[in-house]
Amino acid sequence: MSWVYRILFPLLLIPALPYYVWRMLRRGGYGSGFSQRLGFFSELGQKSPGKHRFWIQAVSVGEIEAIGPLLRQLKATGTAEIILTTTTSTGYRLARDRYADVADRIGIFPADLWPCSALAWRRIRPDAAILVEGELWPEHLAQARARGVPAFLINARISDKSFARHLRFRKLSSYVLGHFQKIAAGSPEDVRRFRELGFDATLTGNIKFDVASDAPMSADERARLRDDLGFGGDPRTVVLLGSSTWKGEETLLLRAVRELRSAGRDVRLLLVPRHSERRAEVAAEASASGLSWHQRSTGGPVAPGATIIHLADTTGELRRLTRAADLAFCGKSLAPHEGGQTPVECAAAGVAIVYGPHMSNFRDICRGLEQAKAALKAKDASELTELLRRLVDGSDERAEMGRRGAAWHQGNRGATERTLALLQSVQSAR
Repeated sequence: MSWVYRILFPLLLIPALPYYVWRMLRRGGYGSGFSQRLGFFSELGQKSPGKHRFWIQAVSVGEIEAIGPLLRQLKATGTAEIILTTTTSTGYRLARDRYADVADRIGIFPADLWPCSALAWRRIRPDAAILVEGELWPEHLAQARARGVPAFLINARISDKSFARHLRFRKLSSYVLGHFQKIAAGSPEDVRRFRELGFDATLTGNIKFDVASDAPMSADERARLRDDLGFGGDPRTVVLLGSSTWKGEETLLLRAVRELRSAGRDVRLLLVPRHSERRAEVAAEASASGLSWHQRSTGGPVAPGATIIHLADTTGELRRLTRAADLAFCGKSLAPHEGGQTPVECAAAGVAIVYGPHMSNFRDICRGLEQAKAALKAKDASELTELLRRLVDGSDERAEMGRRGAAWHQGNRGATERTLALLQSVQSAR
């Protein structure tokens, strides 16, 4: 089947090239390290005696954030060389900012084409290949198998759509998933789905719980952050966070804030779009709202006083900024969007959470939050607006939800240690 993929994938890729080129130009930053996408990874020297070389691929910002604690614990063993690659330009920038002291080399993942992948493999020569979450690259995995290198899928998950595709194309699914020596799943539901597809999976838990491990900020730190955001120090001010919002969701939040302020509530909006390349579009909406607003990417991190809308259109700051909020909406959860964005960081920060009905990528997490009474799910945009009004007025309810969320988060940590133990057990057996 490898040869079928090697022939068909380039043919299928050609019609899609204009779309991907457009996306690359829109997002920008793809010129940096572009030769590595063709497999021209810089040559690596020989491994130090007694060390294993791990090639870890994390596609974008979310996955790069998630693997931080694992990278640091893996490095602390003293037996690991870490080669970290990512696919997106934003992920690459964040990886270089965060992990220059941890990874032995940081680069761009090669295109999943036979010549590109084979060239990168000849230059990197890893002892283990690790993919994160939903990363399934057939050529990359075929190269691992051809060289006798074990491949691992960590923090593994299967979305509703992906699971349906796996069930429909079982032969292809078996070919791809069959390359993994171990699958470390993030939730019991993911374990069940992998097993239904015929593959064993170990429940290690979601490593994102260990990323957002900071306790809620002290009152003084939080007051300084809110002041820098332009929201002032009045304890009656309610800061609403739009966490990783998608198109249309910013419109709803802006409208809700405008209506609440017209009704006499001092509500401020900290708006963090999921894709920073949409900044011009979101900035135009903020400007049209008639409310005072500040754009972080152009105006800097310190906003003028009396700012109502702070547009945080930068990369890698969401976890810290979340701690300034009283109430958070998780994006990609309202129609027509599907899947949702992670609520874990909001829970860790002790922030009350609301989201729409479409959180399928975080079903188990949302179920746990709702059972802990730390989050509320709206059935549609109208009900979401009502929940926001209720929680803006309900300071006691907000605070209790935040406390419950922080406690729930603390009780779910430890996935990083379990994942590391799984990797080490397999390596020690080699």
